[in-house]
Amino acid sequence: MSVSAYTGVIPPVVTPFNEDFSIDRESLATQVRRMIDAGVDGLFALGSSAEVAFLTRENRRAVIETIVKAADGKVPVLVGVIDTTTLRVAEHVADAVELGASGLVATAPFYVRTHPNEILNHFRLIHEMAPELPLYLYQIPVSVHVTVSDDLILQLAEEGVIAGLKDSSGLDGATRALIEKRNARNLTNFKVLTGSETTVDLNYFFGADGVVPGLGNVDPAGYVRLAAACTAGDWDAARAEQQRLNKLFQIVFVGDGARMGGSSAGLGGFKAALQHLGVFTSGRMAPPHVALNDEELATIHSIVDQADLN
Repeated sequence: MSVSAYTGVIPPVVTPFNEDFSIDRESLATQVRRMIDAGVDGLFALGSSAEVAFLTRENRRAVIETIVKAADGKVPVLVGVIDTTTLRVAEHVADAVELGASGLVATAPFYVRTHPNEILNHFRLIHEMAPELPLYLYQIPVSVHVTVSDDLILQLAEEGVIAGLKDSSGLDGATRALIEKRNARNLTNFKVLTGSETTVDLNYFFGADGVVPGLGNVDPAGYVRLAAACTAGDWDAARAEQQRLNKLFQIVFVGDGARMGGSSAGLGGFKAALQHLGVFTSGRMAPPHVALNDEELATIHSIVDQADLN
């Protein structure tokens, strides 16, 4: 069987840049310590919120090294080894293992058209590269244009290849169906983490084991409170906390869709909030992202100020 997966609140850490697009290690370490102090259960380095697809291998290594060092063993650090094909992923796995990763996160291969057998082989080979680390399958069809079927996911779980799933499908009904199939097969050691930060209470009610919230970069304490309320079965408190967080989540929609994509608007919102809070020195995003303008930044600052962060 696969090694045990980590659960709970595991935010995907946003990546701060210097002017030359090297990693702002000081801001990144500050953010890591801030989230640990808020009570998160783990950290996810090099996910979508980290702009992983925009980073060089050197930058990826700098992110892992900085997060692992700042975490100082207090929480596990899951590392995204996301790339188009298995041989490219292998380089990232080697770096993650060398630099102290506690677990790995990988998508299905993308860009090329794949058959389910090729997806199975991809994850089997990744697991063989680092069998001592839990491997999570990252379901994110909006980015990789592949939806891994429930049957394939559960086959990999039964084989002990993957220990968990980060579900960013955005389809709560699909998440519930997978959880029910998992339970029917008595695969309760296989952990399902939702990436849908606006429906965490709902997903915990379905039986999800944790959350990987991008907004957790801005308000990690809020997600810790939300998860605690869900775990305790205090659904009124959970709903109230979820509603407060959903208001804060509006920062990702401030960027004008007529001149920028969803990545620029969403990541720009997170980074603008972190700069406003004094955590990041800059809200810079990797090219070709489009920067938010002064009016959009002012709106985001106002939303953050009204969010009662503590």
